[in-house]
Amino acid sequence: MSPRPGETSVPDADAKISLPHPLIPFLQLQSQTTLTRLYQLPSSCLSIYRLLSPLERQLVMSLLWLETAIPVSTMAAWVVRESKQLYDDALSTLQRLHIVSNSLVKLALNSTFKTSFRQAITGSGTSQSFGVPAETDDKRTSLGVEALDGYALERWETILHYMVSSGTGQNPPKPSPGVQYLLQRSGLMVAHHGLLQITSIGFQFLLHSPHDQLWALLLQYLDMAEQRQMDLVEVLSFLFMLSTMQLGREYSTEKLGVSQNAMLEDLRDYGLIWQRRPSSKCFSPTRLSTTLTSSSPPLPTTTGTSSGPQDRFIVLETNYRIYAYTDNPLQTAVLNLFVSLKYRFPNLVVGSITRDSVKKALNNGISADQIISYLITHAHPQMRKNNPLLPVTVQDQIRLWELERNRLKSSEGYLYTSFTSQADYELVLNYAKELDVVLWENSGKRCFFGTMEGHANIRGFIERRTSGGMT
Repeated sequence: MSPRPGETSVPDADAKISLPHPLIPFLQLQSQTTLTRLYQLPSSCLSIYRLLSPLERQLVMSLLWLETAIPVSTMAAWVVRESKQLYDDALSTLQRLHIVSNSLVKLALNSTFKTSFRQAITGSGTSQSFGVPAETDDKRTSLGVEALDGYALERWETILHYMVSSGTGQNPPKPSPGVQYLLQRSGLMVAHHGLLQITSIGFQFLLHSPHDQLWALLLQYLDMAEQRQMDLVEVLSFLFMLSTMQLGREYSTEKLGVSQNAMLEDLRDYGLIWQRRPSSKCFSPTRLSTTLTSSSPPLPTTTGTSSGPQDRFIVLETNYRIYAYTDNPLQTAVLNLFVSLKYRFPNLVVGSITRDSVKKALNNGISADQIISYLITHAHPQMRKNNPLLPVTVQDQIRLWELERNRLKSSEGYLYTSFTSQADYELVLNYAKELDVVLWENSGKRCFFGTMEGHANIRGFIERRTSGGMT
């Protein structure tokens, strides 16, 4: 199969603005040896292919079935001038991933990646990298999809609810010590008087989609692999394997490596897999893991009477009153970080944004912009008919409350005073201003305050002037 001219044109406008998947930069930092080991598994190649941008995927497919390398000039001739930068960026990404050879003359896919990816597409090979289904046993019944969804949602919301509730006097269910360590190591929570409290980074984390949240934690988990003496390739390949498995089906643990068996406990804590017992020889992936490399939502849209975390449920009035149409405990706990809650009904929470509630949030490291961003992200569809979406008076007041807290700003530096004449003072002051190191000045008292960084230069200038006759 030979490529056709025009195949490398930009697929759609989204390719111009889409950000790379957060795992791609991590993979680009790995050695060629590590990536080549990873590319020996068809499931890993398929999963990484899913994470690429549309243009990068198109380049891979253009080269996949070629038996010989193609000249760089031939491939470049298919690209229109307006899209050349996009093409160069896509090609550079593939080369840093060692999927495409880094040559100035000819282009070809990494032979290991090409072989494994062909097997993934055609269903050939015997690597069993997509998991080994467990043998059916009439004596044991596996969990259905709905039960797996409920299990995954409960585990995931336990983590998030612990983040927003710790340090507030509440006693939410605690996740495992391993999860707590991961939250602290990633900077999402910080120890304060013996308790873990959410940080500004942690609150920003809550603004992200569940898919981005999950990968943020998994990237920290991958960073700890070497520290825990785990094989990074085994860890990555197991996550990729999970992403290609079938939801609702049981898989055997017998073919898993040492590091992969060690991961089972952690993955249970995150809600990515379900096992009857820790010693069980089989497991079932949940929707959190089967959607790791896809665009499908990682959490169910409905669970019982609670409709999972709905995105748009907040109504904000000009009198600072908030109506949150939710019965989800996690969303209520997040609101409690910066809202003074007044009433709770079966499907409605009512509260107000007050100076004290915002001040409490600011003291916990949450910024005014983050509060406003959260309100915009989760605004009710009725609110989205307004222009601007949030009342300007409320936005301005939240920012003013933040400014109240930041009225004083301390800076280390040196005070320059006792100049013998106005001319001497202005001479040194103008020199300091040229260096852009003046923080404060008072011409009437002939003094100014400069930064620590600028002190050496100012002192040298004064000494040179003094030795030259300046008094």
